[in-house]
Amino acid sequence: MRDEKGNVRFDPYETEQQEWKKQQVKERSKQLLTIISPVLLLLLWEICSRTGILDIRFFPPPSAIITTFFELATNGLLWTHVSVSLYRIAAGFLLGVIPGVVIGLLMGLYAPIRHFISPIVMALMPIPTLALLPIIIIFFGIGDFSKVVTIAGSVFFPVVINTVAGVLNIEKVHLDVAKNYGASPKDFFFKIAFPGALPVMLEGIQMGQAIALLTIVAAEMMGATSGIGYLIWTSYKAFMLKEMFVGLILISFFGFLFSLFLRGLQKKIVPWR
Repeated sequence: MRDEKGNVRFDPYETEQQEWKKQQVKERSKQLLTIISPVLLLLLWEICSRTGILDIRFFPPPSAIITTFFELATNGLLWTHVSVSLYRIAAGFLLGVIPGVVIGLLMGLYAPIRHFISPIVMALMPIPTLALLPIIIIFFGIGDFSKVVTIAGSVFFPVVINTVAGVLNIEKVHLDVAKNYGASPKDFFFKIAFPGALPVMLEGIQMGQAIALLTIVAAEMMGATSGIGYLIWTSYKAFMLKEMFVGLILISFFGFLFSLFLRGLQKKIVPWR
């Protein structure tokens, strides 16, 4: 910017506006790249299927899968499977996250609790939850609750481990200040441990939602009569591969959607990260 004499004058407001515009351009570029990559993949899949590079019997073109999706959606069958799976995922996710956060905070704050529970967590964590599914069915039956418990068991461990790590990474000065000012156990729990562990805890929750989607598909393949996993498995056995791909794409879509939601929530709750 130039003044009345023609000399160049620094304008901080103009510089700030230029930086803001550059940042906006960068954000739009990132969003565009995020959209382009899956579109290109689907377009490549369509071309390869139509030209015979991929066997259409095993890899039907995306256009045919979309047609099948609308057919299943129109007759109402698809929404039945989706609603059942979403209910199981939500219930299992909450049943795993809430105890995981509470126990993780207690383990991080109190060494005796940590030393008492850690061996149990370390012993059970390597066992795939699906391997325990027969035992879960014996205790809880073959209904929805056994699927919910299976998902909760898968979600619990990453949440509790990340929560403990988050509490242990809190700077000691914050704990010392709270002790010096006579903070109560409740204040330690809700005003020190919880917000201090929140960034790492949310990473565990993010991991837990991905595991919940993996678990629900496998759990619904065994001992279920509905759900997206049931749709995938029965379609595969009947060699109805377009219906199978509809189920697979739905799981992928929900995983992407849940991930975006949790990332957005993380930015709101812990904007400094």
